[in-house]
Amino acid sequence: MTKAEIVSAICKETGVEKDKALKVVEAFMSIVKDQTAAGEDIFLRGFGTFTTKTRAQKIGRLIKEEKSVIVPEHKIPYFKPCEEYKELLANK
Repeated sequence: MTKAEIVSAICKETGVEKDKALKVVEAFMSIVKDQTAAGEDIFLRGFGTFTTKTRAQKIGRLIKEEKSVIVPEHKIPYFKPCEEYKELLANK
């Protein structure tokens, strides 16, 4: 599902105009990105948690060049669904 399809679905379900729904979706995405980048977790009861995880430093391989490189420690975005969401997926 694309952002445009999400906006259309919100419009159908709520009756809100498309431009307003688009602004809300874009604002939500911006807030999630900004807050998780700042190290804050976002908890949405009944849906899940947006957070970041730290990947440890590791040794990677450049196969074409046949050499090893060090991949530094870095953060990645992570979504952890709530139990209701997990059960819904398991039962589908």
